[in-house]
Amino acid sequence: MFDKSKEKKTDKKKESLPESISGIASVLVSGLFIITFMVQAFEIPSESMVKTLLVGDHVFVDRLSPTSKAAYVGPLLPYREIKHGDIIVFLHPKEPGMYVVKRIIGIPGDRIHLRDGKVYRNGEALNEPYVIHSGPSYSPYRDQFPAVPPDGDSNVNPEWPIVMRQHLKDGELVVPPDSFFGMGDNRDVSLDSRFWGFIPRENVIGRPLFIYWSFNTPKDQYERTAMADRIGFLVHVVTHFFGETRWNRMFHLVR
Repeated sequence: MFDKSKEKKTDKKKESLPESISGIASVLVSGLFIITFMVQAFEIPSESMVKTLLVGDHVFVDRLSPTSKAAYVGPLLPYREIKHGDIIVFLHPKEPGMYVVKRIIGIPGDRIHLRDGKVYRNGEALNEPYVIHSGPSYSPYRDQFPAVPPDGDSNVNPEWPIVMRQHLKDGELVVPPDSFFGMGDNRDVSLDSRFWGFIPRENVIGRPLFIYWSFNTPKDQYERTAMADRIGFLVHVVTHFFGETRWNRMFHLVR
């Protein structure tokens, strides 16, 4: 007589070595795809975006949604045109290989000028609660842009005054098609579109999403490119990871 209480247990099928390798490979390929094409990690190198972004903030950047409609991958990261107030990461138009972070002040067709350090767009003064002023109190070229010529300002790209004249109308700078005008939130120390010109659309990498890690970093660390300096700072990070990590900044959205 068959005893139902003693049903035969089925053995759980074990995963073979090839199946394990295939699973791990799938995870690695998926991760590589996400890091390469969807999001990318960047470190903030300078003080130009303080206090929105600090030197040593590490951010994940959305590489897809602000770049091209062809990059649309569904509702997870839908395409969205770059708009006023967006913070973007882009390749510096005059320094090959250099990544820069700025806030978009002007989009194609906008008329931009500054008066006593205050930004006016299309005739209206901007309300910019994110802006701080931490540099020299007054600079004619910087604060009256573009009304005052650079007069040999060493921070101005030599080609920019020539290009700028081609886009001036009634004392204002008009942003051309497929270009943007970007400025840093730390307005007095930021070297931005006032100093080197427009941001070409093709130079845009993406928008910072959130800070995933922040470490107390010297403001000139990015200039220390010698191998000894890099190794020394890496050792410093390892030995002071817990004490100098800015835990209160982690996972903050970038706005």
